[in-house]
Amino acid sequence: MALSADDTSKACCEPDEATKGFYFQQTMMRIKDPKASLEFYTKVMGMSLLKKMDFESMNFSLYFVAYVPSKDIPDDEKAKTKFCFDQKATLELTHNWGTEKDPDFSYHNGNSEPRGFGHIGMVVPDVDAACKRFEELGVKFIKKPNDGKMKGLAFIQDPDGYWIEILNPNNMAG
Repeated sequence: MALSADDTSKACCEPDEATKGFYFQQTMMRIKDPKASLEFYTKVMGMSLLKKMDFESMNFSLYFVAYVPSKDIPDDEKAKTKFCFDQKATLELTHNWGTEKDPDFSYHNGNSEPRGFGHIGMVVPDVDAACKRFEELGVKFIKKPNDGKMKGLAFIQDPDGYWIEILNPNNMAG
């Protein structure tokens, strides 16, 4: 049962002054093949690679991507690291080395049982135009903009099967 508007209001409060300056910096998603994921998030979704970090002793790499113009990313590694962690709403793509070599390996995307993580959302200026382009690029759809009860938004999948909601805020107001 959904919370009533009154119960929702009672469950929320004004942010504590001690949280001033807090912001959402990253969502981490595990990826099987960094080449496929980086091509998807840069070529298909239009994001930029902010920073790559290798952790050789632990056999994994991190790739931070965000909607930042490539020209704004510093060349100096120390400055690049600070810049990366100063950005809001980045994706941290985590690659555990060797997963790309196992044809049977996959991560749970959260949308089959047991359900958990659902999706990330990306804003586009024109949902239909973006989806036409995604179709031309061979992106897998979960839901096209005019399918189902919720019109004007779509769901696509990245190379690891994670769902991405494609939306335009103007379509969400009803």
